[in-house]
Amino acid sequence: MTPTRFAIGKRRRDALVAGGTGLVGRELLDALLADSSVGAVHVLVRTRNAELAKRNGLTQHVVDYAQPLVDLPPADDAFCCIGTTIKAAGSQAAFRAVDFDAALAFARAARAAGARRLGLVSALGADASSRVFYNRVKGELEQAVKTLGYDCVLLARPSLLIGDRAALGQPARPVERAGSALNAALGWLLPDSVRPIAARTVALGLLRALQQCDRPGVFTLPSHELQVLGR
Repeated sequence: MTPTRFAIGKRRRDALVAGGTGLVGRELLDALLADSSVGAVHVLVRTRNAELAKRNGLTQHVVDYAQPLVDLPPADDAFCCIGTTIKAAGSQAAFRAVDFDAALAFARAARAAGARRLGLVSALGADASSRVFYNRVKGELEQAVKTLGYDCVLLARPSLLIGDRAALGQPARPVERAGSALNAALGWLLPDSVRPIAARTVALGLLRALQQCDRPGVFTLPSHELQVLGR
């Protein structure tokens, strides 16, 4: 990846990241740390991560999302990559505690810490009125973060994610294995809007879009736009 250039004298922007140990979050941290327009990078973790501790320019902050998030470091941009599955969480209630409660708590706390721009990794099909529980929770989160007072909110809605979960110590998800195989064999036949998308592409697309967000508003990044931005 080619680091973003920045003008001499232009202040670098500090970033706050939640979900930095996940599939997209890990790629986003790599992108932020390689970008010369980015200053300090802070990542929220539930337990201290030995691998992240080795990264220059990265500061870990151990938090409990069940408790109020206070005293986060000042930042300009916030990135929320928090996410799980109902199977991994164990129940719909546990899933909601992560994908809605924890994500919203982070977005609210980051805004209180001074962040003016928010990039949220949501999902294809996010809709607060959906009959599908997963999509409904994602849609409700999108609606909630719109009210927090950010200048710019970007809602990334990737299709099925592709990435190396084994490197994260996570079990491979059968639907992702199938999607990866389908993408390798027939991906060129699928439109970008539904084609499985690499986690790295999502991370780069979201970062580049947020860096270009110079006007107030809430903007949706569908998967086909992430495919273009993240290439």
